[in-house]
Amino acid sequence: MTAGRARFLSSIAQVDARSWNALAGASEPFLRHEFLSALEQSGCVAPRTGWTPQHLLLEDAKGVAVAAMPLFLKSHSRGEFVFDFAWAGAYAEHGLKYYPKLLTAVPFTPVCGPRMLISKEVNAAATVRTLVATMLQYVKDERLSSWHVLFPSEDTAAALNDAGLILRRDCQFHWYNQGYQCFEAFLATFTAEKRKKAKRERRRVAEAGIEFDTLHGGEMTAPLWDIVFEFYADTFHRHGHEPYLNLDFFKRIGKTMPAELMLKVARIGSQPIAVAIFFVGAEALYGRYWGAGGNFHSLHFEACYYQGIEYCIEKQLQRFEPGTQGEHKVPRGFVPSLTHSAHFIADPRFAAAIRDYAQREARGVDHYAAAVNEHVPYHRAPDEELQL
Repeated sequence: MTAGRARFLSSIAQVDARSWNALAGASEPFLRHEFLSALEQSGCVAPRTGWTPQHLLLEDAKGVAVAAMPLFLKSHSRGEFVFDFAWAGAYAEHGLKYYPKLLTAVPFTPVCGPRMLISKEVNAAATVRTLVATMLQYVKDERLSSWHVLFPSEDTAAALNDAGLILRRDCQFHWYNQGYQCFEAFLATFTAEKRKKAKRERRRVAEAGIEFDTLHGGEMTAPLWDIVFEFYADTFHRHGHEPYLNLDFFKRIGKTMPAELMLKVARIGSQPIAVAIFFVGAEALYGRYWGAGGNFHSLHFEACYYQGIEYCIEKQLQRFEPGTQGEHKVPRGFVPSLTHSAHFIADPRFAAAIRDYAQREARGVDHYAAAVNEHVPYHRAPDEELQL
């Protein structure tokens, strides 16, 4: 079976959920029709926010969807977590327009995954070539500066590299489950000093009288949503930014993806004081957002990291991705993990300069990850955690 025509969709609503989800699979929640739909229906993703949906759909001769990509026309680079502001500045210095640009990504979500969604009924390699060729032609026809693919899985990154796109490398910090039976078994792999520090952090939270409720989307009430959303929004406001996501988005996800949305609500007595918001995949937990109604010693580490690790151990999830950046995660059991992005730059002069930059940047990232790896808290880091 081969792909027939390509369609660009101005809304995820233009393809039925069953067809899209059959391509997206169930490995992680962020590419599901329900997630993308909630972003659009809540207004978080819309032309006015700088995210104009242009999702690509490939159909066979019978009109059956055989491949797809999440795709957006971007008028800025915010909410991406792969930084190309300097590239945009260089374009401006030369009197050229960098925006709008095309972006294959999950908005506001620096999580690795398959960015080319391909049916098992078609030839994968041929379909990748078709998707790439379609995108390059679209960039040319619309006279756009570039096309960017953020946080692709390793096989997708390799395919895009083979297709001539420029690869960038970055480093996040992930936790890997080595079959731990309980949190204490996990801490037993730490050096004595690091284990003592982790226990002290957890003890401070407990001694403050703070307890946690684990709630999934379907268990959240409207009043509790109002409270925890203010915690989340305050985290952005304190840094001078408006939150990317609104309350309507979270409520929609709570209804349409109740099992995949998980919240750790911290409280003293019956009064909520903080929240950490997670998404649950088939094999991994994804830490996304956090907020608190006050300054509580060690609460951020407990809510965002230790509570997530305990959840992974309990549910036998293999990996915990707590978000971007943050060397402070390393003493708490997270290890360097490389991520990628791929970039097509239409102007050959800029493409050559950016390719050279990306190669030098990658060497720096490798050195950084190796240096950080020397400071993981384990007696001896398992091989799986040391592979970069």
